[in-house]
Amino acid sequence: MSYIESSCNGTLYRNLCIRCLAQYAKSTINSPQHLAQYALLEGLYRALNTRVYLLKVAKDLKTKADKNNKREYLIVQDCVNQITDSVEQLSQAMKELRRLNKRGSTINDDMLWHISNVETWVSTALTDASSCVYSFPGHRMSKRTATIKVKAMNMAQVTSNALFLFQKYASEYRKATTITSKKP
Repeated sequence: MSYIESSCNGTLYRNLCIRCLAQYAKSTINSPQHLAQYALLEGLYRALNTRVYLLKVAKDLKTKADKNNKREYLIVQDCVNQITDSVEQLSQAMKELRRLNKRGSTINDDMLWHISNVETWVSTALTDASSCVYSFPGHRMSKRTATIKVKAMNMAQVTSNALFLFQKYASEYRKATTITSKKP
């Protein structure tokens, strides 16, 4: 747990980071690689749960279509699309991280390409989740809308922490690349 706690320092949502990763404390978490992997897994899990909830809400709104909730339905449907994109991007990031981990410790441009891919996909997933959060008006929200906003915000925060932990992990490769390229 102390490793998780110290690793979560520097994340924007430290307490959330610790809570999310605490469930993996009994696993072998002893490196930035493991933390990044579990953090991305947690982000993907939250994205999947958020999407399931959004799909249910969208279905309910569609069956009760009237002028009062048509606008809400369109906003929810847009969020469904954004969160679905986030699920896909986080899935791609997990696959890319596995490829990166299979490469071993050999530092080369190919490895930096894999790192860049993961960062891009996680950043894009974060942007999509944040867009969903900010698409809802801040005042006079229904309970359902408020729940969507909370779920999407939680997903965005977990994804933000995952991006930080991945970048911490990737910085070791970047340092090694810099040192290798400076050798005479």
